[in-house]
Amino acid sequence: MANNLAVLRALDSARTQWYHFTAIVIAGMGFFTDAYDLLCITAVVKLLGRLYYPNVGVGPGKLPPNVNNLITGVALIGTLMGQLVFGYLGDKLGRKRVYGVTLILMAVCAICSGLSFGSTPKAVITTLCFFRFWLGFGIGGDYPLSATIMSEYANKKTRGAFIAAVFAMQGVGIIFAGLVSMTLSKLFMWWFPDNSLDRSPTFNPQREADFLWRIVLMMGALPAILTFYWRMKMPETGRYTALVEGNAKKAAVDMGQVLDIELEEEQEKVSQFKAANEYKLLSRAFWDRHGLHLIGTMSTWFLLDIAFYSQNLAQKDMFPAMGLIKPANEMSALGEVYYTSKAMFLIALLGTFPGYWFTVLFIETLGRFKIQLIGFFMMSVFMLTIGVKYYDLKDPSKHETWLFAILYGMTFFFANFGPNSTTFVLPAELFPTRVRSTCHALSAAAGKAGALVAAFGIQSYTLNQKPHKIRAAMMIMAFTNMLGFFLTFLVTETKGRSLEEISGEGEEDDGEDHSEEGHDYK
Repeated sequence: MANNLAVLRALDSARTQWYHFTAIVIAGMGFFTDAYDLLCITAVVKLLGRLYYPNVGVGPGKLPPNVNNLITGVALIGTLMGQLVFGYLGDKLGRKRVYGVTLILMAVCAICSGLSFGSTPKAVITTLCFFRFWLGFGIGGDYPLSATIMSEYANKKTRGAFIAAVFAMQGVGIIFAGLVSMTLSKLFMWWFPDNSLDRSPTFNPQREADFLWRIVLMMGALPAILTFYWRMKMPETGRYTALVEGNAKKAAVDMGQVLDIELEEEQEKVSQFKAANEYKLLSRAFWDRHGLHLIGTMSTWFLLDIAFYSQNLAQKDMFPAMGLIKPANEMSALGEVYYTSKAMFLIALLGTFPGYWFTVLFIETLGRFKIQLIGFFMMSVFMLTIGVKYYDLKDPSKHETWLFAILYGMTFFFANFGPNSTTFVLPAELFPTRVRSTCHALSAAAGKAGALVAAFGIQSYTLNQKPHKIRAAMMIMAFTNMLGFFLTFLVTETKGRSLEEISGEGEEDDGEDHSEEGHDYK
């Protein structure tokens, strides 16, 4: 049925045009902002420890474990909730109608995070966590909406590359999180020489150091503000307008305004197609067709993010073991921010960033399925190697810290040339139009549940940097990656096929009523 609709044929066969690249940038800047806002906290969290908890007895820059976990984890909780709420609204109200709200939340809450106030350390941290929760809420909405919008705009030959390119902007955001923190801390060290590396490592809180972390957090509002206007000008996707709203005329007009294609209205055919695909998420029809797919996308994203966020959140503690930065008691507060940010920047530039764009280059030739399998397997191999050889790798006398840095960087490379990209792409392609945003949201929220395991579980376990605990954590992450490898077999390859072919929306009705009483539980 689907291949008889002119609107779908036109979208699937449309040549790649300027607007496709514009859409990548508009949607991608949301992920640039997401990555910057979620990970810039890694660069400054030790500065917060020195400023607000200088006498907790766990070393310079060490926050109490519960405070450390709350600061890094609260945004992830907000992200999980935002994914579920905005994913559902994206299917009920339309992708475009709620798309701008996510950017507004991100911009406002990034600024407010930097303005966190209070007369006591507890008050400042509480305010910071409040705003970072709502920052995460806005970030969460960007996942299902951006993925769904890009998948529904793209043609079937380049769809995977376009969705992956949107997500690859996350890699740019990670680089900028390190670059901005590194640049600003260097400027502060130059402008306020009392805090330079030549001074005693003993640090007394001062206004200029307090300004640094606030400016770093507030900088995350800029890309959201700059792209808000263009996001608001994007029309609703033709697939949603035609297949969910059932308005063939509006779909033809909207897509004709931004893409150089001619669309027939075919209102009667569109109405028939919509009527044949009215089954809901909690219906037997959906679970018969897509139940295993949803379990596959949720479980693999959950397992991936245990390892991926453990890597990112623990960077500040892993860098000394790799010899990339000096011990905290040998650096000033601003110096620690500078060297931590510099190490973040180098790992992202050489390991994280290339992985994203390798996926963009090869996803239409290798396919999503193979890339995900390769990524999970190689992550497991490198993490297991680090775990088994950890004592030797971190021992300066054996001169293998360079190998440690390479192995650690390769885990980031294969996370991104692997499941960190494909778990984002697959849920945007596997599911029917009327529940696509919701299913992507459920998959992404499962990922953030894995990230919370990383933030409150793995990070707490390794917070004191005891070698045997870091070694055990690497082995646990190697195991979760192998589980992800095997659960990938629950999903299917999607390259080269239209969204309707993949989801089964194009199939003729089998004559059974799957959506009436007895089968519809929603």
